[in-house]
Amino acid sequence: MIALIPAMLTGLFCALFAFVANAVLSMTGMWAGIGLAFISGFCGSMFAHYVLRKGGK
Repeated sequence: MIALIPAMLTGLFCALFAFVANAVLSMTGMWAGIGLAFISGFCGSMFAHYVLRKGGK
């Protein structure tokens, strides 16, 4: 459960980054880009937490 906090923060950061990138680069499908960035950041953080936790045992 504690891994969800950093994962959500990473996802939020990625979503905000995608929002800014969309405004600057005028990408198509703003909400799709934001959602993809959030999912990517969330899954990446969860994967990293899992790998680091397994390596520490």
